Amino acid sequence: MWDDAFPSFLIGLREGLEAGLIVSVLVATLVRSGERARLPHVWTGVAAAIGLSLSFGAILTFTAANLSGTGQEAFGGTLSLIAVVFVTAMVFWMRRSARTFAGEIKEKVTAALGMGAGVLVVTSFLAVGREGLETALFLWTTAQAAGSSSGPLTGAAAGLLIAAALCWGLYRRALHINLTRFFTITGAVLIVIAAGVLGYGMRDLQEGGVLPGSTAYAFDLSAHLDPGSWYVTVVQGTLNLTPQMTWLQVAAYGAYLTVVMTLFVRGVRGTASPQPQPQPQPQPQPQPTTEPAPTKSAPANPAPRIPRWTLPAALVCLPALVAGIAVAVSDGKPASGTPVIEVSAADCGKGFTAPKPGRQTFQVRNSGSRTSEIYLIDPVSSAVYGEVEGIAPGTTRALIATVGTGSYAWRCVPSGGKAVTSAAVTVSGGGSTKAVLPVSEKDLAAPLAAYRKYVDQGLADLLARTRTLQRDIDAKKLDKARSDWLPAHEQYASLGAAYGTFGDWDAKINGRTAGLAGGVDDPAFTGFHRIEYGLWHGESAAALAPYAKRLTSDVAALREDFPKEDFDPGDLPLRTHEILENTLHRELSGSADYGSGTELATTDANLDGTRELLSLLRPLIDKRDAELTSDVDTWMRRTERLVLAQHGKDGSWTPLGKLSTVDRQRLDGSLGQLLEELAPIPDLLEIRKAA
Repeated sequence: MWDDAFPSFLIGLREGLEAGLIVSVLVATLVRSGERARLPHVWTGVAAAIGLSLSFGAILTFTAANLSGTGQEAFGGTLSLIAVVFVTAMVFWMRRSARTFAGEIKEKVTAALGMGAGVLVVTSFLAVGREGLETALFLWTTAQAAGSSSGPLTGAAAGLLIAAALCWGLYRRALHINLTRFFTITGAVLIVIAAGVLGYGMRDLQEGGVLPGSTAYAFDLSAHLDPGSWYVTVVQGTLNLTPQMTWLQVAAYGAYLTVVMTLFVRGVRGTASPQPQPQPQPQPQPQPTTEPAPTKSAPANPAPRIPRWTLPAALVCLPALVAGIAVAVSDGKPASGTPVIEVSAADCGKGFTAPKPGRQTFQVRNSGSRTSEIYLIDPVSSAVYGEVEGIAPGTTRALIATVGTGSYAWRCVPSGGKAVTSAAVTVSGGGSTKAVLPVSEKDLAAPLAAYRKYVDQGLADLLARTRTLQRDIDAKKLDKARSDWLPAHEQYASLGAAYGTFGDWDAKINGRTAGLAGGVDDPAFTGFHRIEYGLWHGESAAALAPYAKRLTSDVAALREDFPKEDFDPGDLPLRTHEILENTLHRELSGSADYGSGTELATTDANLDGTRELLSLLRPLIDKRDAELTSDVDTWMRRTERLVLAQHGKDGSWTPLGKLSTVDRQRLDGSLGQLLEELAPIPDLLEIRKAA
């Protein structure tokens, strides 16, 4: 945790000090002007800015949680790039403004004093809000890179607390800090950290499919460095340098560090304060003397000054130096006893001998000319014990597997080539081990065809229900429209696994106001939820008729378009988890309700869609892990009982907001456990080239 805390500590310290100085100057100016009564206006603006920053962080987290795996990578990579831009701009702006910072704030607050309380609130809000938004964005990106929020949040909290203490000391005139030097040193360190964030962002964009070259590695030290060692952990946590980096990552890291650090150093020289010139001293009148004039002594040699570029240059060289030391410490060799397996299309599994039972780490080196997928398999059943995906030529990756009694072989699948399997070895004297029987596209062909048929029929039923809803609204029978709206919406929700192929139609048919500037009045807000809002907020039939007509038209167009759309077979297992994950974040958070209070009805429909999908995939799942479906069924039934307990005999549903605290906790807990049971299915049924 602590290795991930330093970057956030530094950003918290810098941004906290910057915002704290603004608040200190505002407060000091008001106090010294005899305007203490206006201090609440400053604190109001500060509180609003903090609230905005926290909301921004929550929005980032919630948005990422509702994206697919590749979408999360692309989203995180994009925000990493934005964070680098903000941090860079902040570093250069503060380097230029550190000297005149307090004076500028005093001018602003003096002007605000003459323009009313509102302007003073806005002044403090804007001054602190900018720092808060930058901090929230940087914290989110560092938490993504770390894979955990505990370290970054702890570091940021420590930085903010120290910044607050420093600001209090400056305000009380108990401390004296050379702000120019402080912001120069921390700015140089932040540039190095930002370079690492940029490299991490590039990797995310590659893994998200936005940028190419995800398997074109510039270096791969995974065979020489232990990923769990303290020095690798520290370097990765503070500088975002990993034992394996692509050419794009290295190019972005090096280019940013070289260009930005050079400009920063030049700026430091340009803004350096000139040395004060010695003032001429009055010459004493010569006095008559008989003593000889003293010889003029040579001036003492001045102490050598350290050039200003020394620290930035050292920071530029630091990552390479640390990496070199790490390689030297490891002797440039794999850990003692770690077998190295050569793999290629011509010679798969060279150097492979019968391993010892237990947990083993194999260093797999691609000695061929093409990127390959490498699997450790049972040659009899082709079940997979471990795998390394996308290993580039000339690189080495670690494969960790538990070895027990049985037969083992390597299967190499080069890009664009045929699979090659090594000679098998037999291991005895170990316990039983669990291997995953690989799934091919052919295995998923039948479930996919059945599901497409299910969705096609479901869209036909949906079209009939939306036409009924449209007729109700056209006939101005709004009470009937309210009763017919829910069955139509439930029908759409039950087709959840197909959301990935509905594309833009989903936003038109079932979109929400999230991200729309005009909210419920935005022209882009259409479909079921727009009609829901109107039906339960007293809008007239005439106002709703265009939306009902458009909904019917969009559903008809979707039904016509769906058979032509590609459906990735690999999406089927993924949706077994995603449908209910979205339910937890949307329906059970209350964010998908626009007046009907039917979130639990939609939850029930999503459970139906998940059950349908599981029934199609059950033969494949049971063949690989029979106990898994039993546990899923148990928690599926428990969750359904809790949901249906809120369904009245008259067909009404208890609104989510009216659930008791106990019922809400039971439902959230049960659905959370169901998601845990469903989580292994996408990995279990992942399409593997070993099949």
